[in-house]
Amino acid sequence: MSSSRMDNKSYLVHMNGKGVHDKNTVNAKTLNGSGVNGKVVHGNSFHHVSVNGTLYPTKAKSRRQRWSVKPSEMANNTLNPIRAIVDGMKLTPNPDKPMIALSIGDPTVFGNLPTDDAVLQAMKDAIDSQKYNGYAPSVGYAQSRKAVANFYSCAEAPLEAEDVILTSGCSQAIDLAISVLCNPGDNILVPCPGFSLYKTLAVSMGIEVKLYNLLPEKSWEADLQHLESLIDERTSCLVVTNPSNPCGSVFSRDHLQKIIKVASKHCLPILADEIYSDMVFPGCDSPSMATLSSDVPILSCGGLAKRWLVPGWRMGWILIHDRNEIFGPEIRQGLVKLSQRILGACSIVQGALESILDNTPQSFYQETINFLKSNAELCYNELSIVPGLNPVMPSGAMYLMVGIEMDHFPDFKNDVDFTEKLVTEQSVFCLPASAFEFPNYFRIVVTVPEELMIEACGRIAEFCQRHYRPRSRDSNDLDQ
Repeated sequence: MSSSRMDNKSYLVHMNGKGVHDKNTVNAKTLNGSGVNGKVVHGNSFHHVSVNGTLYPTKAKSRRQRWSVKPSEMANNTLNPIRAIVDGMKLTPNPDKPMIALSIGDPTVFGNLPTDDAVLQAMKDAIDSQKYNGYAPSVGYAQSRKAVANFYSCAEAPLEAEDVILTSGCSQAIDLAISVLCNPGDNILVPCPGFSLYKTLAVSMGIEVKLYNLLPEKSWEADLQHLESLIDERTSCLVVTNPSNPCGSVFSRDHLQKIIKVASKHCLPILADEIYSDMVFPGCDSPSMATLSSDVPILSCGGLAKRWLVPGWRMGWILIHDRNEIFGPEIRQGLVKLSQRILGACSIVQGALESILDNTPQSFYQETINFLKSNAELCYNELSIVPGLNPVMPSGAMYLMVGIEMDHFPDFKNDVDFTEKLVTEQSVFCLPASAFEFPNYFRIVVTVPEELMIEACGRIAEFCQRHYRPRSRDSNDLDQ
């Protein structure tokens, strides 16, 4: 039968499987409507749609009787622990004292830490060129990927452009890394205290999070024995954050090697969150994990946000370190496929990336680090003499953790209650470490101007002096 004859002939297909009939042979009584001029013709178990005078069969569709639109399981399983805690707090500042927020890990909030002029000029040049107004490849421009590879490549951990995936901020890099390594039902090992996003992302994907302890008495080193005890056959990834958010700690070379040894023993790939790489105080040596690994494959996640002080520009990356081809082509292809779910990182920032990496002066990095160290030391020294508080001196990043001896503060139930009342009385907001699943601590961001840091520490001290109760006193003494 010729195609022209097929085009001019239509057929009815019975849904009960009794065959195909020429429309001209079907009894008209079986048709409930007309198939003329685009109207639907209804049979007992089939529909017809007329297109240009020809009837085409379509499958009968079921119809819901009432509206029922519900959020997906993924949406329901997505929870940011910080938002869950902070949104539930009653934050009513003292109207007589201006608010000092030491809670947000954004170095731009107070305006005292601007990025370098060279970084701004690179962006201006990228805009003026008008070369970067369109879509970039999902993994990033080749030239921009090459620039990142050149910036981080070294003899111990060489990189080429194809080893770099550009992402919309470091958070997307972490998302892609977890997504490519893990299946629902798997588990990942995450530091505690640690950045809450790992759990937010993993749990939404049906991945279990196992928390391994960091030890405050050892400057937040990982409890390696505890870490290793958590590993089982469904463990698919070890997350290492160095330097640390929220602790501000920096692992030594020796400690990093011990972590890698555990990963090697159990054949575990590492997700290295190194967004604070090189934001390390003078006197500390903390190389990237990839430079220390001889066999463990590593996905290193980083970006411009912290070191270049531009978190809103949303430029991140994954560095694929796989010298022994353990990941092989499959993980790389998986990252490419996952990156195609969105249209990649901001094209204008990509256009500026090579210039940013090549032309930012070393003095800019050093000035930032010097300021953070000075503020951290100031905060540590001021709070170390406050009864009931135990600050842990950081070695990098932008944070300082402070322990609360809760039995000395019977007015408060926990760290959330403590920090909530601190806002009420003193208008100082520190983030309770329950947000990082590490209760009875709070985190301070040390990026605020020095005068505000001094003022905030003074208010915290005043608050603690008012509520502190020595253990040795009995209830009668406490009332005096």
